[in-house]
Amino acid sequence: MNEKITVLLVEPGKYPKPIEIEDTLEAMQEVVGGDIEEYMPFDDEVAIICNEEGKMNGSELNRAVYSKDKQILDVIAGKFFIAYAPFESESFLSMPKDLMKKYEDKFRYPEKFYKTPAGVEAKAYKPVSKDMER
Repeated sequence: MNEKITVLLVEPGKYPKPIEIEDTLEAMQEVVGGDIEEYMPFDDEVAIICNEEGKMNGSELNRAVYSKDKQILDVIAGKFFIAYAPFESESFLSMPKDLMKKYEDKFRYPEKFYKTPAGVEAKAYKPVSKDMER
């Protein structure tokens, strides 16, 4: 039986949420909808796990990753999740509570992306929930 890990799922147009997935390549690929790519742009030992072909296959743009001076470093397309990835570990692990909260806050609001003469810009927005519709 495979172990399960708790990760932070980030979907386009939605608030991030913790989910539990099986610790298998197949389960991870199912979450992101294709072959996975590991991206580690942060100082913390966490990895963004996304679809390696998300931008090429036309997946909806999801969230930007910013530098310390608030410049866009990259834009992730399609669903992704964040897992704990200590350097000494050969596999992804469940997110510790403090890191879960930190990255839930960091990716709290969905973003819309706009092409401008200066490049791509992102604007965060609050998604409309089904509870608020009449």
